[in-house]
Amino acid sequence: MKTRLLSATVISSALLLLSACGGGNQQAGGAPAAGGPPPVQAFPVFKVSPRNATLNSDYPATLQGQQNIEIRPKIDGYIDHIYIDEGSAVKKGQVLFRISAPQYAQDVNNSAAAVSSAEADVNAAQLQVNKTKPLVEKDIISHYELESAQLTLQARKAALKQAKANLANSRTNLGYTTITSPVNGVVGTIPYKLGSLVNSNTAQPLTTVSNIGNIYAYFSLNEKQLLDFSRHYEGRTLEAKLSKLPPVSLLLSDGSNYPEKGRVETISGLINTQTGSASFRATFPNPMRLIRSGGSATVRIPQNLKDVIVIPQKATYELQGKRFVFVVDGSGKVKNTEIQIMDLATGQYYVVTNGLKAGDTVILEGTSNLQDGTAVKPDMQADGKVYQDLN
Repeated sequence: MKTRLLSATVISSALLLLSACGGGNQQAGGAPAAGGPPPVQAFPVFKVSPRNATLNSDYPATLQGQQNIEIRPKIDGYIDHIYIDEGSAVKKGQVLFRISAPQYAQDVNNSAAAVSSAEADVNAAQLQVNKTKPLVEKDIISHYELESAQLTLQARKAALKQAKANLANSRTNLGYTTITSPVNGVVGTIPYKLGSLVNSNTAQPLTTVSNIGNIYAYFSLNEKQLLDFSRHYEGRTLEAKLSKLPPVSLLLSDGSNYPEKGRVETISGLINTQTGSASFRATFPNPMRLIRSGGSATVRIPQNLKDVIVIPQKATYELQGKRFVFVVDGSGKVKNTEIQIMDLATGQYYVVTNGLKAGDTVILEGTSNLQDGTAVKPDMQADGKVYQDLN
């Protein structure tokens, strides 16, 4: 009996030992014990390499036609006829208005009659000279008579010149009754209607003709921007620097791109003391007459950069006014690195001026939970994916 009890006790102890050993193996073969190291997480990364980029600087601009000419009358009279309408395109020399001023037609008639009378006086004086000259040569009359006749002829010729000048002046005044366009352009508003009395002192012009074959876009740079411009572009003079500027673009008021490219042609010689800025003028062709004087737009000046470090904005983050990225070292750990960037961004990218060099591996995105020294598994991204939106 005692032998059976002892055998049962031994068997129970053996079973408990085997059970304990089996449970330990299950723990070892299951999930990692709590408190173990976390798995290394994969992050998209890219290699920094020099590349070309274009930075765009935008400046608000006002638009003016190549010529904006006020059409004003030079004589007094009533508007007798209006040959054009507001907004119509006109050619140089095309008739715009006719002013009724009959007094100028009468002046022409009077002046023409005065010329005829003066011509008759000249002919009579010439006959007197011709008659007197042979008598003087024969000593029939004194030489004084010939000199007197010649002086009379001279006076009559002078009177004839004066009469012709008066006639020309009368015809000029009569010509002012027909007003023509001095340039090719587009007609502005017409404040006066048929029958309106106008004169050279009228407050408003009859209309304005704008030559918009080319459009001038006026914009300003502050003193700092002007210094940056002077330092960036080569040349000993402003004209030489302007010649280095690439063609500029124009963004219209609706945000669309104007199809024609322009050139920056002039810079004002002085900085406006009230605004602290210098005025620039860019010229754009306007063959379709799409742009009109008085409008507004934005001038975009590109700045072409060669072999610079460009990184996506999403690869950076800002802390206390500074910009940072995470650089992956050779051991696969990240390092928090401060960078300096240019003031202007090129689309969704920054141009880095300090803090990175060619060959550095940078975390592309998902850096919100990263800490300095964290080990990561780099997932290298192709340049075509990283810089797909870079111009």
